[in-house]
Amino acid sequence: MGKVADLHVHTNVSDGTFSPEKVVGLAKLEGLDAIAITDHDTCAAIAPAIMAAKDMDIEIIPGVELTAELEDDEIHILGYFIDWQESSFIKKLEELCRVREERAKEILRKLNEQGIDLKYEDLLEIAGSRTGSVGRLHIANLLYKKGKVACIREAFTKYIGNDSPAYVKKFKLSPREAADMIKAVGGVSVLAHPKTINTETKPLKDIVKILAGEGIQGIEVYHSDHNNRELSEFKKLAGEYGLLITGGSDCHGLGKREVLLGKVKVPYELVEKLRDAAMAR
Repeated sequence: MGKVADLHVHTNVSDGTFSPEKVVGLAKLEGLDAIAITDHDTCAAIAPAIMAAKDMDIEIIPGVELTAELEDDEIHILGYFIDWQESSFIKKLEELCRVREERAKEILRKLNEQGIDLKYEDLLEIAGSRTGSVGRLHIANLLYKKGKVACIREAFTKYIGNDSPAYVKKFKLSPREAADMIKAVGGVSVLAHPKTINTETKPLKDIVKILAGEGIQGIEVYHSDHNNRELSEFKKLAGEYGLLITGGSDCHGLGKREVLLGKVKVPYELVEKLRDAAMAR
């Protein structure tokens, strides 16, 4: 068997449950040769992941996942091989994280209206000292810790998931803004989990065409939620619009999706193609 990678991994620095060090250890156990750390709006997990991987012969691909909006619908855009230490990029991510903090406080306010009194200080304790991005999973964990729900999934379905009483819409970049942010630090932008995109008003083919025109360079064909029919559809779209193919588990640990690291393994040649595209920028 050739070298394999998981190109979509979250840590507890954003909305995952595993530390960067734990993620690297699991990657070793899963026989992965490379993983991309793609936390939401933060690169704070990349340095500790690189340190942990030094003695394990695992390549850490620096990445990020940004939230964008196309015609009122949310999409996620992954960035690969980014210069994650570039100062202006870090500043922009910090601004996005501040917006996330305000969103978290608003969710807590709405929960308070539901008779659930949660303190922001307790949320920060749940999130951890090096968290770069406070998210809904941290709130779900706090709800569970305080005995307000029986499990993490219930926190989302009952209180903080989309269309739930304490849901708060998040700020989103435009696809062009997200692609430009990634391009500015030498990265390659990729449309994440296309299955989740709303296609009620516009077919996915048209959406992908628009995004390709906005600077998106790839599409996440392989994902833990994609079935064989969808894989074929997304591969066809990649070929039609000249997009790179990527894939990953979208592992968040034992959180809202409970998808384990390495559930999706892609050939290392996809990593090489991403690297080549980044070097050609």
